[in-house]
Amino acid sequence: MKTILITGCSSGYGLETARHFLAMGWNVIATMRTAREDILPPSDRLRILALDVTRPESIAAALDAAGPIDVLVNNAGVGLIGALEATTMAKARAIFETNTFGVMAMTQAVIPAFRARGSGIIVNVTSSVALAPMPLVSVYTASKTAIEGFTGSLAHELRAFGVRVALVQPGYGPDTRFTQNTDVTIEEAIPAAYMPFAEPILGAFATPGPTTTAADVADGVWRAVHDESGLLSFPAGPDAIALARTR
Repeated sequence: MKTILITGCSSGYGLETARHFLAMGWNVIATMRTAREDILPPSDRLRILALDVTRPESIAAALDAAGPIDVLVNNAGVGLIGALEATTMAKARAIFETNTFGVMAMTQAVIPAFRARGSGIIVNVTSSVALAPMPLVSVYTASKTAIEGFTGSLAHELRAFGVRVALVQPGYGPDTRFTQNTDVTIEEAIPAAYMPFAEPILGAFATPGPTTTAADVADGVWRAVHDESGLLSFPAGPDAIALARTR
């Protein structure tokens, strides 16, 4: 029975991905910054561990507690909406610490065991913002696009060792906590001068067209893990799939 470790399982995509793999008979290690034992139904194939991907000591402790794994899913991330002019460099660095450097650190930490064993899969969850330019998310886009390039290069680097690397690219998920984990208000993020430009965009967020569900992303991760064609990217959700077709 194979074992998957998923970061960012407190809600949304990570939580649903953990549910999906449990339902399919896998051993699941669901991680989150503050461990919550009640977040998933009890199972002898489930372990819940605390993990903060921005802290090296937390990464080391979680992987030590997890033991051998077959798949790492780098799902933990934070969202940010706002004009670049109003985004402090401290906030930009904080976004990169989780979305970019956290992914790199987790990946680096599992590579030695995967390489020595000659097998393993790393799935990095990015975003459809990497598929097409979108307004008011420049810093968030930069943090996710960096991982797209990182993943593509790494796939070449690890292929000779039998380790696969893939991307899952979710579309817009209005049911996720995209901006709830930020301490920046809309008023702070979008100065008055930008409001004539921003208001129609914010209105479109409130009444979107096709969107992505957590189940779409869980399915995308499942497809990425089980792919044998060497495909790198797996858009997840009807909006992401539509964007990918236009590239």
